[in-house]
Amino acid sequence: MWKIFGLDVKCYSPEHSGSVEEKMADSRQFVNPEQPGYVGFANLPNQVHRKSVKKGFEFTLMVVGESGLGKSTLVNSLFLTDLYPERHIPTASDKIKQTVKIDASTVEIEERGVKLRLTVVDTPGFGDPLNSEDCFKPIIQYIDDQFERYLNDESGLNRRHIVDNRVHCCFYFINPSGHGMKPLDIAFMRAVHHKVNIVPVIAKADTLTKQEVFSLKRKILDQIDEYGINIYTLPDCDSDEDEDYKEQCTQLKGAVPFAVIGANTVIEVKGRKVRGRMYPWGVVEVENPDHCDFIKLRTMLITHMQDLQEVTQEIHYENYRAEKLATGGPMKKPSRPRRPDSQDTDKERELRDKDAEIQRMQQMLAKMQQEMSVKKAAQNGDGKSHDVQV
Repeated sequence: MWKIFGLDVKCYSPEHSGSVEEKMADSRQFVNPEQPGYVGFANLPNQVHRKSVKKGFEFTLMVVGESGLGKSTLVNSLFLTDLYPERHIPTASDKIKQTVKIDASTVEIEERGVKLRLTVVDTPGFGDPLNSEDCFKPIIQYIDDQFERYLNDESGLNRRHIVDNRVHCCFYFINPSGHGMKPLDIAFMRAVHHKVNIVPVIAKADTLTKQEVFSLKRKILDQIDEYGINIYTLPDCDSDEDEDYKEQCTQLKGAVPFAVIGANTVIEVKGRKVRGRMYPWGVVEVENPDHCDFIKLRTMLITHMQDLQEVTQEIHYENYRAEKLATGGPMKKPSRPRRPDSQDTDKERELRDKDAEIQRMQQMLAKMQQEMSVKKAAQNGDGKSHDVQV
């Protein structure tokens, strides 16, 4: 070890040649596996994929329709989970005075390492009372509250960890025995079609023949065009997409509105287990494309989930944000349903504590400003009186 210009310099003798060779071998371990002329930015999609998978995904699905149309059964069938373990079915006497409630259930689903935070917003009581004139107002209020909450979070201090509870898709269930859409269906769709992506669904398609399903679909599409209702339309395929994907998109577009059947019961048919319903005249398979559009509905939801979120962000939310900022009114705090403290999560308690701390700081700041204004006024008064005396 020598000292040169105050620096320690280590010299290796022949007996230390082994350590030098090891270091040279370590430096030779990194070899570029790619061909010459390859920079590497083509690997960026893989980086985005790894980061997205690590972060997880969020999606909010709202189901709206009359009671008894199989909304809960269909949702459980779509995601192969039980979102309503303690569901209470109201009696006929309860439905007379029942009002529309907003029931949001959140579940964490993981499949092949990909995590999805799914929130299903159910609307029990919709269309049940005799006077259904204002039954969809709580639903509109809930959608606006989620936009308002997201706008407040986006304008706040903690913008990195915003929980997206905006409604990205709405399955609207149409009664198969109504010979088309009822006035309530039309009024609801016209009230929310500029706030959320609407996907019309014909419930209990096993009560109709194939010809009746075809006629009902044509009737519903004619009513949608007649009343100017904007439903969610699948994006057009690019010219460089493969033919199988183009054919899939064409079939999905032709299946709207989706005629579906929901069932969570597994039955055995010809030696194989399927999910379906057993009838005296045969078996209806839920996942059979010849029996219903269940597979097409699930494919549409899964393959276009990102597009549903983008349309919600770029169109519905931006319209709400522009309208809110154009009016110039103060942003109100959205109503957040409180749960018992025993069921509160740590994040919710932390958010409430931060809100309370911000309110205390605002009160202290207002008090200090008031004291300073009083002191300044007193000083000005003393100066004036002194001038008069002189």
